[in-house]
Amino acid sequence: MFEFRGVDFMEFDSLLSEEELLVRQTARQFVEDQFIPLITQHFRDGTFPNELTAPIADLGFFGANLDGYGCAGLSNVEYGLVMQELERGDTALRSFVSVQSSLSMYAIHSYATGEQKQRWLPAMQQGKAMGCFALTEPNFGSNPSGMLTRAVRDGDEYVINGEKTWITNGSLADIAVVWAKLDDTDRIHGFLVETDRPGFSAVDLHNKLSMRASTTSSVGFSNVRIPAANILPEAKGLKAALGCLTNARLGIAWGAIGAAMACYDCARQYTILRKQFDDRPIASHQLVQSELAWMISEITKAQFITLHATRLKDAGRLSHVHVSMIKRSNAEMALEVARRARDLLGANGITDEYPIFRHMCNLETVKTYEGTHNIHTLILGSHVTGIPAFT
Repeated sequence: MFEFRGVDFMEFDSLLSEEELLVRQTARQFVEDQFIPLITQHFRDGTFPNELTAPIADLGFFGANLDGYGCAGLSNVEYGLVMQELERGDTALRSFVSVQSSLSMYAIHSYATGEQKQRWLPAMQQGKAMGCFALTEPNFGSNPSGMLTRAVRDGDEYVINGEKTWITNGSLADIAVVWAKLDDTDRIHGFLVETDRPGFSAVDLHNKLSMRASTTSSVGFSNVRIPAANILPEAKGLKAALGCLTNARLGIAWGAIGAAMACYDCARQYTILRKQFDDRPIASHQLVQSELAWMISEITKAQFITLHATRLKDAGRLSHVHVSMIKRSNAEMALEVARRARDLLGANGITDEYPIFRHMCNLETVKTYEGTHNIHTLILGSHVTGIPAFT
């Protein structure tokens, strides 16, 4: 397998601090040493290497950009660089950490009581408790406001009934951040549901052709009783749930760059070594160089706009429409890079001896989840015209 040395066409690294470079190198080394040797077999088997949970926690990657409760308190740029490197390994690895950090822990950090935070965040940061984020339902993906899951008050308890699906880490979770409608109203609220409560179930989804190494589940609630104190007091309305998604989408944008880097670098090295016709490397042919030039141009553009957007977030000036733009753009870019890279490898591109087809399959999901390409298009269209094309 080829050696990865990084992708930096326009002195991108000159814009990073020593601390940011060190964080990226730490994540890069972890991926190279501990994850890359395992991922091919886990992708084949449809399993996640759970034995890496403790090393990930030891590196401080869980909740890395949160403050307090044992969290590393990294900047959003540092966290983004970690997400980039994890997805350069595989989308499943980035999703595993992202759902724990940017969805589950972020929701608790943002919306929970002090007692709830102290109960869960230190354990989650240490990898001793895993979380999941239960919003999507079988019939409500892009339209989560139509959810059917209900939480009905019964004395000092809430009784939850409903079903969620496509829940990353669902069967691994000790705590679920669950979004449900209160009583018989359309008011949405967030709750903490311990997964060992009677009536809670998690069944893994199999036969996936994308993100095969990710643990993805359908989660059910059949008269699940939780204390009224398990409500997240500040998680009011769909806006709160979408705030978590906006937070996580920035990490997805960084991750897409990592997947694109892996595909581009593999194709570049392959075409230099692969010889055809007059015993010349196929990288000497104009059409091959045209493809590589397109890839490095698009990756470079994504690097700079994503870094700028993340600096805006660190400065408190990032809008959700900015995040929609880079999530949409980077996911589309990375998928196209993967497809073109696969083409350059010819028949070899469809084998798992090389990472490209695995990334290509994964990126089909990345383009869809946490806001589909078309939904983000409409968010941008509404913003620039002032006219919403959907309700």
